[in-house]
Amino acid sequence: MADILNVTGSNYTSGSIERGESSVQLNTGALRRKYNFGDKVSELALAQDPFFRFVSMVSKKPTDDPSFKFTEKRSSYTKRYAYMADYSSSAISAPATDASAGDVTLVAGNVYSFGFFCDYSNNGNNQNIYGQTHNYSEGVAYTQPLFFVPGQIIKIPHGASGSAANLASEITGYTLWKVNSVDLDTQGYNATSSATVNKAIVNATCVKASGGAVRFMGATSTASDSSGTAIDGDPGYGYAATPDAKTPSQEDLEPFKCYVVGTAFAAGSGYPETWQDQPYSTAYGQTQIFKTSAVMNNTDRATVLKYEGNEWARIWKEKLIEHKWDIENALLFGTQSSTYNTTEGAVNFISTYGNTFGLTFTTKSQDSFLEDMSALLDPRYNNATSTVFFASTATYNWLHKLSGYFANNVGIVDPGAGNTRPTPSSANSLGRAEVALTGRSKVFGVDITKISTVYGDMNVARNVHLDGTNVKMLGINMKYCAYRPLVGNGINRDTGIYVGVQTLENSGVDRRVDQILTEAGCEWSCPETHAIWT
Repeated sequence: MADILNVTGSNYTSGSIERGESSVQLNTGALRRKYNFGDKVSELALAQDPFFRFVSMVSKKPTDDPSFKFTEKRSSYTKRYAYMADYSSSAISAPATDASAGDVTLVAGNVYSFGFFCDYSNNGNNQNIYGQTHNYSEGVAYTQPLFFVPGQIIKIPHGASGSAANLASEITGYTLWKVNSVDLDTQGYNATSSATVNKAIVNATCVKASGGAVRFMGATSTASDSSGTAIDGDPGYGYAATPDAKTPSQEDLEPFKCYVVGTAFAAGSGYPETWQDQPYSTAYGQTQIFKTSAVMNNTDRATVLKYEGNEWARIWKEKLIEHKWDIENALLFGTQSSTYNTTEGAVNFISTYGNTFGLTFTTKSQDSFLEDMSALLDPRYNNATSTVFFASTATYNWLHKLSGYFANNVGIVDPGAGNTRPTPSSANSLGRAEVALTGRSKVFGVDITKISTVYGDMNVARNVHLDGTNVKMLGINMKYCAYRPLVGNGINRDTGIYVGVQTLENSGVDRRVDQILTEAGCEWSCPETHAIWT
């Protein structure tokens, strides 16, 4: 005899059932049959598990190996910058003068040699990430710039004469240099352990002079960003042997970067040299097996109850939602382990490798939050269009209050005596609203609040799974994560219902056991595109 499973409020199709009707009937009566439910389970109770809903809809990529590998690609065209470690005005092959050691007066035609290094790896273009430990610094393997070639014009920033030239605010201009030759052999590309190795030695002629005494921009452990806030960790060439824990944002590092600004060749000249990049790196993930059982003796199955007559159907609905709830929690809070067969969760991955920010509701300002957004949504490696922000209830409320800040407070902002506008430094000067609530919509059935910022629209979803944790909000770029169910050799381990695992007929035990099973994992790549606020 067939058993009917009623799933209330979902949009399963059986005949002409449409979303919004009271219930949908699923036939689970063919005993010992497995029903593939992978494309349906995420549609239950949409608002409860928004991340699972998004990742399973946007990026489901089956894997045929429970320990799956994948490749990341980071383009090199945004990585053609370096930091000057040292220089020599005599153009020797091993410059040893500290870049910020003293003043220099540059004249067009001067020939110098420079020692450059990068704060990213030339083997895969992996980079330091805001709030994480410095992995790439002077003397670390694969931080030698490979992109310098003769004929290029490079831009080198400078500070004022006599300045420490180690603060972002001290930059006063730049000089231009034409590359004559590049030595990548004297200080090898993968050498380590010393600040005198693993650099590119560039011989160059000054094209745009400084017009007086200046000092090459550098950085020390006391460096600060443009607002005067101390940077925890040396931002430019002068990384300490054991760097501090926090990596500054790319914007804080800009004043210390030396960029390629094109090439310059004479008419009728031949083709230039080139360079070969290696933009690929690999990583791996792990699937996890989720099981949920529904068990009931046949006496109870045959009993008609008040309110919901079929108790077995009610239990099934609850068990499906429970199963999905467990998957959502694992995809958020799991930690990857081949020993325990667990997959990696968003919180563990992003807090370990991604951008990390602080968010204290009573003190976090709109300006500070925009600084966070600026660091995360750097167009050189990330964008806002693919990022979804999953917020705890408290953070969700805070964001809505923040978006109404201007409207709620403009009336009490003092315009100044005589209705004249006060100076910008005045404590009661007019503020600006750079964050505004612009609309609400449903995406894949999930309620999304759109908050407009100067860095693009934030698509924010409330996620109750974050409530009661230290995680205030997750910013996840959906292009760089994937839901990976195990599928291979004709066997699909995505969510399936196994009906009649145990019955009176096949076991002699007067009860019925059904099981829901999912074997899937989450793939996380490009951690610089994700963020966590705690």
